Amino acid sequence: MAQRKGLGKGLDALIPGGKSTGSASGFVSSGGAGVQQVAVELIQRNPRQPRLKFQEEELLELAASIREHGVIQPLIVSPNGDGSFILIAGERRWQASQRAGLKTVPVIARHASNQELLELALIENVQRADLNALEEAEAYRQLVEDFGLSHESVAKRVGKSRVAVTNTLRLLGLADVVKQALVDGRITEGHARALLMLSTQKAQASALQTLLNLSLSVRQAEELVRKLAGHKPIKAKKPIRSADVSDVEKRLQHSLGTKVALKHGKKGGTVTIYYYSGEELDALLDKLT
Repeated sequence: MAQRKGLGKGLDALIPGGKSTGSASGFVSSGGAGVQQVAVELIQRNPRQPRLKFQEEELLELAASIREHGVIQPLIVSPNGDGSFILIAGERRWQASQRAGLKTVPVIARHASNQELLELALIENVQRADLNALEEAEAYRQLVEDFGLSHESVAKRVGKSRVAVTNTLRLLGLADVVKQALVDGRITEGHARALLMLSTQKAQASALQTLLNLSLSVRQAEELVRKLAGHKPIKAKKPIRSADVSDVEKRLQHSLGTKVALKHGKKGGTVTIYYYSGEELDALLDKLT
C-alpha cells in the first residue's frame, strides 16, 4: 500500500523487508513479486481491526468493480500456521470480494505480531480516513493499555501529534448517548470535545439534547457548556489605590483648581492635569510658572 506523506510509517516500514511466507497451504498460484492467490474462506478478519462500521452500499459498489476488473491491489495477510490467514490490510476488498463471488483473492503474506496487526490496520484506516473518532480512540487505547505504548509513541506510528492522540482518547470518557450521536454524525468531534467539559454523563446527555434541539454550532455549544458548568468570565480587578495617592491627587486638584490624575509606581509615575478651555490653560501656566 502506498504510504501518504506525513501519515505514519506505513505498512512496509512496520514490517521491514516484508517477510513473505512463500508458498503455503491454501495458495493457488503465484502472481509475481510476492503476490499469491489464496482461497477467500481461508482468510479471517483481523481481531484487532479498529473499524467496526462498513457501508453496505459502498461494499456493493466495490463488489461490482471487482467483478469487472478483479482485485487490483493485493490484500496483506499474516499466516496462522494452520493454513489459514489473518487479514492485516484490505478488509473492504475482502468483504467486497465475497459479495462479488470470488473464490480466491491476491494476497501478500507477511508475519506480524498482535501489536503489528493493530498498528497496521490502524495506519491503513487513518491513511484512508475510514475510522470515526471513537473507533480511532479505541485503537489508540489498545495500543496504550494492551501494549504499553505512550501517547507520544502512538502519535509517531500514525503520523499525528501527541496532543491529537490524547484529545482523541479523551472521547472515550463521553456518555454513551453522546458517543452514539457522534458515531451517527448528529454532532461533530468539536461538539463532543465541548461536552467533555461537563463532569457527569447526565449533564453531558442533557447538554447534548439542548444543542441538538437548537442546532448549535461548536462555539455556541462551548458557551452553553461553560454556563452549565458555572464558569463565569474572569473580570480584571481594578488596581487598589493607596490613601497617599488619593490624598496627593486631592491636594493638587485643590491647588490647581482642575481635575488631576496621579499614577504612582515603584520607579516614579505620571501626573495628568486636565483643562477645558484656553483661559483655563493660561491660568494653569500662571500658577505653574
